[in-house]
Amino acid sequence: MIIYGKQLFLYILQNYPSSLLEVRLSKKCDPKLFNKLKRVCDNVSLVDNKKAQALSHGGNHQGFIAHIADLDLKEFKEVKNSNFLLILQGITDVGNIGAIIRSAYAFGVDAIIISGIKSINLEAIIRTSSGAVFEMPIVLEPNTLDLTNELRQIGFKLYGADMNGKNIKDIKFTSKIALMMGSEGEGIPNKIKSKLDEIVSIKMAREFDSLNVSAATAILCDRIFNG
Repeated sequence: MIIYGKQLFLYILQNYPSSLLEVRLSKKCDPKLFNKLKRVCDNVSLVDNKKAQALSHGGNHQGFIAHIADLDLKEFKEVKNSNFLLILQGITDVGNIGAIIRSAYAFGVDAIIISGIKSINLEAIIRTSSGAVFEMPIVLEPNTLDLTNELRQIGFKLYGADMNGKNIKDIKFTSKIALMMGSEGEGIPNKIKSKLDEIVSIKMAREFDSLNVSAATAILCDRIFNG
């Protein structure tokens, strides 16, 4: 996997130095930082800006590009004993997924299950989550209906977000919660919504169509975690 950008690079250097396989710098950096890099990675070199742009696919690399070890997805069995799961049904936008991972980590979600799709771009999600994906277990489960059945069998209460749902402030939450967020275009499909225990919404002060899915997820997770 290729990552780039100063803040993400420094985050990985500080917290996951063993994952750095190759480091490419397009300009000289602070000698202390360079010496630290050399201590944790044997393969550090300078490249010209043209090469750096190619490695970062034209992204804003800020002089820092690295090849890191692949980030592994988790299996469902590894997260089924959690108390607070977040399900992203059919959400594919990596910007939204990255923002959701950051908020979910901040507001007590134990793991995220991405469902209804067959693959995700982890390399892009590492960037958009600012590295938070390293801290948050991610599971990919393409069949959402099977997932809801399995969650119910092991004691989870299933909540789904929808504009027409019950005000989340009026709901008392206990443990073993799974909150499902749908894509901005389609929301949660009706055949899946019918399998959920409760549909919840955010009461807003003014009339508006809807919130961005990452903003809505942050608010709902905060209400569940902090009451």
